[in-house]
Amino acid sequence: MKKFLTGLAVAGMLFATHAGANDAAKLSDVEIAHVAYTADNLDIRYAHLALAKSKNPDIHKFAKTMIRDHEAVNEQALALLKKLGAQAKDNFLSQKLNQDGDAIIAKFSALSGAEFDRAYAENELAYHKAVNALVGDVFIPNIDNAEVKALFEEGLKIFQVHQGHAEMMVKALK
Repeated sequence: MKKFLTGLAVAGMLFATHAGANDAAKLSDVEIAHVAYTADNLDIRYAHLALAKSKNPDIHKFAKTMIRDHEAVNEQALALLKKLGAQAKDNFLSQKLNQDGDAIIAKFSALSGAEFDRAYAENELAYHKAVNALVGDVFIPNIDNAEVKALFEEGLKIFQVHQGHAEMMVKALK
């Protein structure tokens, strides 16, 4: 079960980096913004489910942090887009993330107790590793607007901390 969930989280990121028509490096700033907004919203969905299903205080603390931080980044991103007079643009990667996210939510919904907690923690670790790699290695080098790039650089710092917390959570749940 856990390998399936982790595989789904990473699949969307790996799919995005393939060369060709669906190349994440070729996305425009507004398309990149939509991917980031989508990824944040998915993690918020996972966190709300964790709050509903888990009884583990550490899972609850982590989930609340995910909601707080991802909502804050999304608010900053929406404010910047408004300032720039731009709108985020849906694309192949944000669509793939939503599709994979729906599958993960469905699998999470069938789990409970320690099995859910481990799956949630492992997915969070895999998800943050994949998103952080995509943002740091593909998105930031290809963002044209300096303000958008700065927002992504700040967001990446926050999400790298999340990755570290997820690593600790996974170790604690083994």
